[in-house]
Amino acid sequence: MSEVIKNEVLKGSEFLVKESDPSSVFTPEDTNEEQQMVRAMVQDFVKTEIEPVYMDLEKQKEGLTKAKLQVAGELGLLGSHIPEEYGGMSMDTNTNSVIVEEIGRSGTFSVSVAAHTGIGMLPIFYYGTEEQKQKYLPGLCTGELVASYCLTEPSSGSDALAAKTKAMLSEDGKHYIITGQKMWITNSGFADVFIVFAQVDGDKFTGFLIEKGANGLTLGAEEDKLGIKGSSTRQVFFENTKVPVSSVLGEVGKGHLIAFNVLNVGRFKLGLMALGAAKRNFQEGVRYANERKQFGTSIANFGAIQYKLAEQATKMYATESALYRTSQLIQDKTQALLADGKTYAEAKLIAAEEYAVECAILKVVGSEMLDYVVDETVQIHGGNGFSEEYAAARQYRDARINRIFEGTNEINRLLAVAMTLKRAAKGHIDITGPAWAVQKELTSMPSSEKTEGAYGEEIDAVKNLKKIMLLVAGAAAKSQMDGTLNLKNEQQITMNIADIMVDVFVAESLLLRVRKIAANGGDKEVPTQMLELTLNDAVARVSKNAKDALCSFAEGEPLRMMLMGIKRFAKYKNVNVRDARRAIAKPLIAANDYCY
Repeated sequence: MSEVIKNEVLKGSEFLVKESDPSSVFTPEDTNEEQQMVRAMVQDFVKTEIEPVYMDLEKQKEGLTKAKLQVAGELGLLGSHIPEEYGGMSMDTNTNSVIVEEIGRSGTFSVSVAAHTGIGMLPIFYYGTEEQKQKYLPGLCTGELVASYCLTEPSSGSDALAAKTKAMLSEDGKHYIITGQKMWITNSGFADVFIVFAQVDGDKFTGFLIEKGANGLTLGAEEDKLGIKGSSTRQVFFENTKVPVSSVLGEVGKGHLIAFNVLNVGRFKLGLMALGAAKRNFQEGVRYANERKQFGTSIANFGAIQYKLAEQATKMYATESALYRTSQLIQDKTQALLADGKTYAEAKLIAAEEYAVECAILKVVGSEMLDYVVDETVQIHGGNGFSEEYAAARQYRDARINRIFEGTNEINRLLAVAMTLKRAAKGHIDITGPAWAVQKELTSMPSSEKTEGAYGEEIDAVKNLKKIMLLVAGAAAKSQMDGTLNLKNEQQITMNIADIMVDVFVAESLLLRVRKIAANGGDKEVPTQMLELTLNDAVARVSKNAKDALCSFAEGEPLRMMLMGIKRFAKYKNVNVRDARRAIAKPLIAANDYCY
């Protein structure tokens, strides 16, 4: 069904049909001395600059967030992804991933950073003219200027292209007159430059750069939000706002390229920030578990609490494995594009677009992992977890937005499947061949062939999960060609397929990391137990999602054969989950922190 990729860069979505060599992935264990120094520097920034003033940030003390953004800019944290010629530092993708993860520990402040450095700066870097780049990027890198991204409207959220804000060309052809309303705009309260999307002549979706103080630009009141209260979120109004034609960002009528492509990076970064937030939150939970005494002992000694700590850590470790694997993929693709003569901006943009599916998956995985972690931390705290005197309550509220940010998780699931099938239809990746091979395997005698050597059972389990994915996706695609199914109208089936893709990518990423640790002589005991737990649960989830999907559109003998196939492929060894979780929890309790 698959081949091992060693020297070539894996294409986006290709993880479904090809195997990767462990040596090709980047893991946190691979960070070099410089990256470790960068990590320590960002941690120190969060500890010394953000944590002492966190309550003031929560209350949106006048000028504080902007001042802290300038401190971050002075440290190079805002321009680490921008070339030196525009005031940045142009660090590699893996180093930037470290920075973004650690910024995730800063809670509500991380939202301001993400909006500024991602959807705020990247549209200018990717699509701006040379004049626009030189005008805005240096100030954005230092934090002297702050950017805000105005896309969402009252009637257009997930359906961004339904925006009603209009831009009409003036009679002399020198200006655009913009009228409309934007909502949920992060950083809007103190932004200096707004990236605004409007319909030129009512039907040409276009990006514009509009500066603070522009005539007719006004702000609504700060939104009273469930969480991330320290981030500025307002409505932005434009009433006959006159801007020069030089303010157009990119090309007229091609604003959708800006809107969608910058979200790929945003989704990847959201996953990284969720990881950093989860590690910070876990610290609250394990320390409380060690301190809290009930029935004469620390609650950390109770099996139910150890289960929670081990599950939190396992989910974080698995998510981290997938994130840094993707970071390396993006970095490798960027380097290959640069070698082919692409500019730095072009290489970054194309590389992020190549792994749009993986970015969508990681947005889902990271946000849902964080939701699990913060929820269980509240539970570990018991009644105190419901009190605003403890950080657990605030972190619980702050986490909830991540499943909505950067496209809802539902939208990202649908996109992951749609983009994969579209790429297959265009021949970008070959899914048809491997899918037919699985169908053929169903009609033959079960093979007794097994992978020998270390982690052979795990390698085979991941291969079989991919077979289930191809079985379901192939059957759905065939039904769509036959005219008996329209996946665009079958979101529940598509979501089932997406969840299988998620489990496949995360499980394989974790497997590759553990195999690399073992090959390099590292301590593999706990990572192996995390891998076994992850696969044990993933096999069960994939089996259920596959059955739910197939029973929704197949019937009769074809359905019976495919269900038999699922039963054949959904196999993994028996795992003593109790002992595994105890073994994972023990070092965490001893360290009084996340230690993997």
